[in-house]
Amino acid sequence: MYQYHLKIFIENEKVVKNMFKELEEIEKEYQDLNQQLSNPKVIADQERFQKLAKRHSEIAKTVQLYHKYKDIEKEIEESSQLKKGENNSEMTEMIEEEINSLTPQREKIKKELNELLYPEDPRNKKDIIVEIRAGAGGDEAALFVGDMFRMYSRFAERNHWKVEIINSNITEIGGFKEIIFGISGQNVFGTLKQESGVHRVQRIPVTESGGRIHTSTVTVAILPEAEEIEMEINSNDIKIDRFRSTGPGGQSVNTTDSAVRVTHLPTGIVVTCQDEKSQHKNKDKALKVLRARLLDRLQREQNQKIDKQRKKQVGTGDRSERIRTYNFPQNRVTDHRINKNFHNLEEMLDGNLDDIVASFEESQ
Repeated sequence: MYQYHLKIFIENEKVVKNMFKELEEIEKEYQDLNQQLSNPKVIADQERFQKLAKRHSEIAKTVQLYHKYKDIEKEIEESSQLKKGENNSEMTEMIEEEINSLTPQREKIKKELNELLYPEDPRNKKDIIVEIRAGAGGDEAALFVGDMFRMYSRFAERNHWKVEIINSNITEIGGFKEIIFGISGQNVFGTLKQESGVHRVQRIPVTESGGRIHTSTVTVAILPEAEEIEMEINSNDIKIDRFRSTGPGGQSVNTTDSAVRVTHLPTGIVVTCQDEKSQHKNKDKALKVLRARLLDRLQREQNQKIDKQRKKQVGTGDRSERIRTYNFPQNRVTDHRINKNFHNLEEMLDGNLDDIVASFEESQ
C-alpha cells in the first residue's frame, strides 16, 4: 500500500513539473512576442502582425495567471523564511496566518492553470456510437463480440443510459461478426472513450474438445455522435443502395427492400443498416453512423498535428493497438496501457467497469 501511494505521489510530481516547464516555455514565448509586436518591420507586415497578435492574446491570460502564482509563491517563501528567524510568538502566529491564507490561493491558481493548459475534451458529454467487430479467431471471436456487447449494455444499464442497436451481423452459432449500437446518457463519451482498440480474449472455446486455450481478438471503436450542424454531408458525396435484409445463412428477414447501404464517395466509408423494418429509419441510422465516422476521422487527423506534450491521456487511442487482454483461466483482465491487472473478469463482463474507468481517470 505504501509503495502504491509513493508511486502515485511520484507520478503527480512529474505531472506538476511538466506543467511548470510548459508554463516557463509559454512565458518565454510571450516575452518574445512582446518584442516582435513592437518591431517596426513586423508592424509593417500586417499579415504577420495579426498572426502574432492573435497568439499573444491566446496565451496572455495564462501568463498573467502564472505571474500571479509566482508572486504568491514568493510571498509564501519569504514568510516561511521570516518565520524561521522569528522568536516572538505573537509575530510567528501572524506569519502563520499569512501563510495559511496564501496557500489556498496558490492551490486555486494552480488548478486554474492546469485547466487552461489541459482543457476538458468538449466531446466528453456526447452520446456515442459503438462498433464491435470480430478479428482473429473465427467463431470464438464472434462469440466474444457478443460478450463485449453484453458488457457495455450492462454497464450502460448500471449508469441509467439508453442502448439502441443500429446494425448487427449475427453468426450461425449466436455471436456477431459485427454489431453497431448507440449509447445515450450523461457524459458517455468521457466515460468510455478509452475503450477504443483491440481487445484480446484467452479461453477454452465451447467447440474445443481438447481443452486447449484459444486466443482471439475483437476491435472496439467508440465514436462521439456528431450532430448534423457539426458534420454536414453533401448529398452529392453519398451513394445510397437499398436491398433486402438478410439474417444468418442468407435467410430472408422480411419481404421488402428496407436495408440501406450508404457509401461516402470522397472517403470510401461504407455504412450498412438493416435492423429496422422501415427503410427511412435505416437510412437515418446509417447517416448517423456515417457522420460519427467522418467526425472521428477528422478528429484523428487533427490529433496527429498536436504536440506530444499536450497529450496527457494514457496511450494514443490508435485502434491498431492491443489495449486489453481477458484471460479466463487466470480470471484476469490486463489493461496494457496503464499496465494494471484486474482479478474480477466475470464481474467486468457483467458490466462492472467502475474499477477500470476509475484507474484511467487517476492516470490522466
